[in-house]
Amino acid sequence: MAKKVVATLQTGGGKNHTKVIKMIKSAKSGSYSFKEEIVHNDKINEWFAKG
Repeated sequence: MAKKVVATLQTGGGKNHTKVIKMIKSAKSGSYSFKEEIVHNDKINEWFAKG
C-alpha cells in the first residue's frame, strides 16, 4: 500500500506536498506521541509553528 501512495504523490501535483511528522510531549504523563499530516510545501513552517 505504501508504494501505491508514494507513486500517487509523485505524479501530477503531488510533488507540491510533503508528509510532516511532529513529536509532541504530553504534559500530563510525560510520554511522547506523533502527529503526522500531508501538507503543501508552502505551509510547512506554519504547520510546525501552529503546534
